[in-house]
Amino acid sequence: MDHLDLAWWVTAVELPTLGGLFVMIWRTRSEVDTRLDDVNHKLDVGMSQSREALAAYKLEVAKTYATTGTLKDVERRLTEHLVRIEAKLDAVGGVGARL
Repeated sequence: MDHLDLAWWVTAVELPTLGGLFVMIWRTRSEVDTRLDDVNHKLDVGMSQSREALAAYKLEVAKTYATTGTLKDVERRLTEHLVRIEAKLDAVGGVGARL
């Protein structure tokens, strides 16, 4: 009788339970694979958009970045202006020293 109860238990309970677990695991794995593919696709699209945005930003910076010639011209004009200010201060300082 014991052998019959064990066979009944395996046939009626354990095999359907294991089959159900197998199906559940198989479906879960399929869902995970699908979602991973979706995430990979979104990541690829996002990276592509980021690269394009960075390239556009680099191009804009290159267009608007001050050239060496421009910087030298600004430096020359500032230096000339500072020399004129210094000359005026020296002239004012010389007058105050004589008084």
